[in-house]
Amino acid sequence: MTSPRMKITDIRSRNLRVVKEVGELEPAWSVGTMSQFRIGGGSFVEVHTDQGLTGIGPAVDPSYIPAIKEYLVGKDPFDIETHDAAMRYYIRAAAYRGLAGIDIALWDLVGKAAGQPLYKLWGGGKDRVIPYASMFLLSTPEERAEMATRLADEGWKAIKLRLHHETIAEDIRTFEMVQDAVGDRMTVMADANQAQSSGTWQPGVQWDFQRAMETAMALDAMGCYWLEEPRLRYAYRELAAINGAVAMPLAGGENNVGLHEFVDMLEQNVYDVLQPEGMVLSGVTTLRKIGVLAQAHGKQIVPHHGGGNIGVIAHLHLVASWPHAPFMELLNDPPIGDYRNGFSIMGNHPVVEDGYMAVPQGPGLGVEIDPDLILDD
Repeated sequence: MTSPRMKITDIRSRNLRVVKEVGELEPAWSVGTMSQFRIGGGSFVEVHTDQGLTGIGPAVDPSYIPAIKEYLVGKDPFDIETHDAAMRYYIRAAAYRGLAGIDIALWDLVGKAAGQPLYKLWGGGKDRVIPYASMFLLSTPEERAEMATRLADEGWKAIKLRLHHETIAEDIRTFEMVQDAVGDRMTVMADANQAQSSGTWQPGVQWDFQRAMETAMALDAMGCYWLEEPRLRYAYRELAAINGAVAMPLAGGENNVGLHEFVDMLEQNVYDVLQPEGMVLSGVTTLRKIGVLAQAHGKQIVPHHGGGNIGVIAHLHLVASWPHAPFMELLNDPPIGDYRNGFSIMGNHPVVEDGYMAVPQGPGLGVEIDPDLILDD
């Protein structure tokens, strides 16, 4: 067994070769922009130690690396709580390409040193989870019904629709057509994407309280599994009122920052399903605490999508360790938005089979970056 008194010797950002440009899609939550999809490409971060173990994490903006190295080099990677608090204080990093990559890489190191997959270190429980196919496009009712049928035929057990068309009627028609198409073969969720902004404006159709309430009541009557973020991010009073008016759970929290915001949401009964995002919360250290809070309040937790590659694997381990996490979000809107495009940077990534995704059993995250994609420094 490797000694826990190892020391960090280096932090490195590694670039990856693009194998193929797959295409682009307009994200439902950011109308007017386009997102590129490719096989390979991007980057990841490595945390090296004096005992030959290296932890990997999602991409970190290279501009943060000098400050991270100044703090971490020479320290014990096991002191994650201290590192998490100190780096968030000293390094004001952005979401998705900030400190989350380092936090996840440190946990990967801990798992490798212990010789155990992370979900086992975090309590075990499940060796496979149910991913839901999270749609990327708003699209049309007809196309979404066709897509849902195709995914159900492949064995997927759940799907999340983006429902914020120009009218309530079109939203309801989309849900009805998908529900009719898949019957009881899939659980169907809906996402209103109304909490993307921390303020009062964002691109696309914006719901007022009346539309949010009417939509929630209609979806509740049709058996929708949950409705996600139907109002502004900090409209806690309105969200709690909607949550109290329907039996269907409300879900949300993907862009909320800090433990205190989730404490507020739980105390005000804003959501029944918490959806924290590790890539926004500077890693999984805080996310794990939110999981404990959710369980103490009798709520479920289903983390946001994790950024599309290594972050998803970290969330996979978390979901497997929680008894109150019924699903895992997986962006999957094929063919361009196929989840395997993001997973392509990993040589041994898990796949969805018969509606389940098995948790990697190797130590730490249990995945490795495809060495053929790593560009020379």
